[in-house]
Amino acid sequence: MTAPAPAPAPAAASTAAKAKSAPQKAMEKLGLVRDIDLALHLPHRYEDETRITPIGALRDNEPAQVEGVVVDCQVEMRGRRQLLVRLKDESGSLLLRFLHFYPSQQKQMSAATRLRVRGEARIGFFGREMVHPVVKVVDDTTPLAQSLTPVYPASAQLPQAYLRKAVASGLARADLREILPHGVVPPGLPSLKDALNYLHHPPPSAQLAALEDHSHPAWQRLKFEELLAQQLSQLRAQRERALLVAPALRGQPGGLHERLLGVLPFQLTAAQQRVCEEIAQDLARPQPMHRLLQGDVGSGKTVVAALAAAVAIGAGWQCALMAPTEILAEQHFRKLIGWLEPLGLKIAWITGSVKGKARQAMLDAAASGEAQLVVGTHAVIEDKVRFAKLGLAIIDEQHRFGVAQRLALRQKLKAMDLEPHMLMMSATPIPRTLAMTYFADLDVSTIDELPPGRSPIVTKVFTDSKRDDVIDKIRMAVADGAQVYWVCPLVEESEAIDLRNATETHEELSATLAGTSVGLLHGRMSPADKAAVMAQFSSGQMSVLVATTVIEVGVDVPNASLMVIEHAERFGLAQLHQLRGRVGRGAKASVCVLIYTPPLSDTGKSRLKAMAETTDGFEIARRDLDIRGPGEFMGSRQSGAELLRFADLQEDAPLLVAARALAPQLLDRAPDAAHRQVTRWLGTKAEFLKA
Repeated sequence: MTAPAPAPAPAAASTAAKAKSAPQKAMEKLGLVRDIDLALHLPHRYEDETRITPIGALRDNEPAQVEGVVVDCQVEMRGRRQLLVRLKDESGSLLLRFLHFYPSQQKQMSAATRLRVRGEARIGFFGREMVHPVVKVVDDTTPLAQSLTPVYPASAQLPQAYLRKAVASGLARADLREILPHGVVPPGLPSLKDALNYLHHPPPSAQLAALEDHSHPAWQRLKFEELLAQQLSQLRAQRERALLVAPALRGQPGGLHERLLGVLPFQLTAAQQRVCEEIAQDLARPQPMHRLLQGDVGSGKTVVAALAAAVAIGAGWQCALMAPTEILAEQHFRKLIGWLEPLGLKIAWITGSVKGKARQAMLDAAASGEAQLVVGTHAVIEDKVRFAKLGLAIIDEQHRFGVAQRLALRQKLKAMDLEPHMLMMSATPIPRTLAMTYFADLDVSTIDELPPGRSPIVTKVFTDSKRDDVIDKIRMAVADGAQVYWVCPLVEESEAIDLRNATETHEELSATLAGTSVGLLHGRMSPADKAAVMAQFSSGQMSVLVATTVIEVGVDVPNASLMVIEHAERFGLAQLHQLRGRVGRGAKASVCVLIYTPPLSDTGKSRLKAMAETTDGFEIARRDLDIRGPGEFMGSRQSGAELLRFADLQEDAPLLVAARALAPQLLDRAPDAAHRQVTRWLGTKAEFLKA
């Protein structure tokens, strides 16, 4: 037996790494590592090099390929050095203009040379010309391409010629044998191998429109395969989780859950009661709950979380609540203290700003079990944080946390060979098609009803030329006893983006609104200063609060009825909706003013139009999905790795429904095929779904 080769020494390994060419590194950056990766790297457009257009038949501003003989080639000074080449065929002549060129190119295109040239024709007063066309030296026997030439998504370090050769090699080597059993693929679709070969090298007769809008049967086959792999991965993760063991947490008659219901200063809505029951049923089972609680801004998710925590704590277990920002975590902390401390509960507060002895006291309380509820930011999942008996983990604004962070919270109970129940909350409602794909492994509870007493919010959109008029409206609102938010997107000047910063706006409003208390809140302030400012605003001592997006979620001041969002075009749609949700929390009619700086991009117009037309979070989410696509909409659920590359959740809903129905059958009857399907399409990305 031959001994294995020794591992390269560090110096040798370093040399090998340096030996990689720029195109190789660029390919790795694009994820083009396996043969199947290359085979699935599809063109985003095509060029037709299968036919020759007579020079005399060229059309203005249309791409074409011509062939002719060079009759003149010279460098001229026309403001700058230019290489001018006159090409002629039997139908006419064409000027080739090169503004950047090398001496070798001039030599290559000398008189009497036959050239095949592809570019966009321009027809003007001085005749036909092409600027910087693609040029190839040919002779009478040089064959034409037999298929359309693919143009692949690439980068500056990755020339198309290099990428085409690499993709062709990967396509030839990739194992494209049929994995799926007979009858699984919808009728009328080609084999995977035929579909990929067609998409990489379409015949000249191919319908370009069907290729470009992805409606061609070859595209449909790829979309179906991808959706099926994604559904299989989700279902497999769900079944694996069902085999895990979690503590069965049941509320007792007259226990903490019922006592909390008895002291709440309001009645639960019917929607809140429904989702509380769904969560309680999950907690009572010995399998880990994996539930998403979604509800629009202000729908009352925090009290549902508190009641779930009461069930866990009443059953003798601890609960952890993790929020993405300190301000949001503190809002939860204050509400939960108000509801739970009078019932005799001990609540620990763990964030990055809690230091020294105070922090150690909180850590000890969590580790001993003295603290039945631990509230905090991502600091809750640090290694030093230990729990005696963690039974329920609640993650607010779950899309703001990465996969690794959510997995770390699940590990807190591993010493007992148990999994904690997980309740994830989101104020960004998930459209149905998105829930069927990215959240297929989750149970979803939806609060689709706002508590009584919430006032409607009117949204108005103005250009920044109306800024002074808006400030006049603020003056009138303050005189009428209202409180106002003014939101700025940046804290300090950026040379790249010319935006007013929060500090300048605070100074301007303080001077303009003389006699009015104007506060400032931003992310660089100390926690103590933030808390002091919020306390003043919440108590009504402060009339106007200039803030950055630190107030996006969790801030609850019922008397605030006017919000101004400056440079609204810089915000995402979901973020604008979250910010708007800070007003309309009391009985007073509320207004949200969006100020933008023209000109607006198409995306900016779509966002502001959606905000002006609807306050329905589910409709906002649907439009946001249309504007941004699923990858960005989902934030960090996939840690930046978008699981759907080809399928479109809106257009391909029928394929999604078919894949969803087939996934359990395939997993039951052909588990090996299901495993190979997931590996082929998702590789290691499937692991992300387990979080």
